[in-house]
Amino acid sequence: MRSLLCAAGAAGIVLCAAVAPAAADESDGFTLTDPRITESSGLAASRVHPGVYWTHNDSDDGPFVYAVDGASGKTLATITLRGVGDPRDVEAISVGADGNVYVGDVGDNLGGSWNHVWIYRFPEPKQLRSATVTAAQFTVKYADGPRDAEALMVHPKTGRVYLASKKEGGGGALYEGPAHLTTSGTNTFRKVAPIDLWVTDGAFSPDGTRLVMRSYFGARIYRWQDGRPKDIGSVGVPIQQQGESVTFTADGRTLMYGSEGGGSEVRPVGLSGDQLPESASKETAGAAGSGADGGQDENGSQLNPSFGKGALVFVAATVLVVALRRLLRRRR
Repeated sequence: MRSLLCAAGAAGIVLCAAVAPAAADESDGFTLTDPRITESSGLAASRVHPGVYWTHNDSDDGPFVYAVDGASGKTLATITLRGVGDPRDVEAISVGADGNVYVGDVGDNLGGSWNHVWIYRFPEPKQLRSATVTAAQFTVKYADGPRDAEALMVHPKTGRVYLASKKEGGGGALYEGPAHLTTSGTNTFRKVAPIDLWVTDGAFSPDGTRLVMRSYFGARIYRWQDGRPKDIGSVGVPIQQQGESVTFTADGRTLMYGSEGGGSEVRPVGLSGDQLPESASKETAGAAGSGADGGQDENGSQLNPSFGKGALVFVAATVLVVALRRLLRRRR
């Protein structure tokens, strides 16, 4: 069975395509069942517990991080962060190779007016059980002034932390943090590359050779080369209520996309060709179907014209809903 996915550039939707789902031995996706998780805004695959994903709410929740079973969608543990104050706008999460989980309180619903934001860090627990842990808190500023950001990525080889800013109409940017974060002063992040998306999340592949950036309706994948992203092209994104998060599976072959909303789904999209990280096999787990009529997108996915009108109507309606929600938040 094929799924409807969309890819977008700075101007918005480029195309909607029916593409093959992830291979049979990869994740089928899951639905978040915890009634406390209503604004899942970040997603990260655990390095210690196979098939487990870390997530958190956007705002109005508290210093909580949830470990979710990637098969059932049930919450396996709730981690309460001690020593971080009252989070303002938690937007992203990433697991570093140093054994720590990084949480990005880096959003700014006031349009980039806060003069600093925070990153929290805590050790990924060896056992999955609810606990309160002391987290390190890092103060962050941007070299070129305040930004609204929703993506935090920790490179799995260098350990360096990156943030991606978001700008209405596209035109975000990737910012690089210092080689080592410090709790005793301000950590200044500097712009290293433009990102042609309204970025809502991003993630490095487990081997660090690929970087994915998503927006509400599109995503692009990059080859990580000499500490900078080299654009490979667009990659499919499932249509979701409010697409907010993305992460690679542990083997790097599949992207997992999450959304805000109670009982929201996390859905997989398999990668192929140059999109695959270098450590992954270049041969896909199964041959892609070729029976659909219509053209192809730039990655060779068959288009299904019957999806077109309905998809565009859904996209337009969702854009309005997202805009209204953002406006209401800013007026709080």
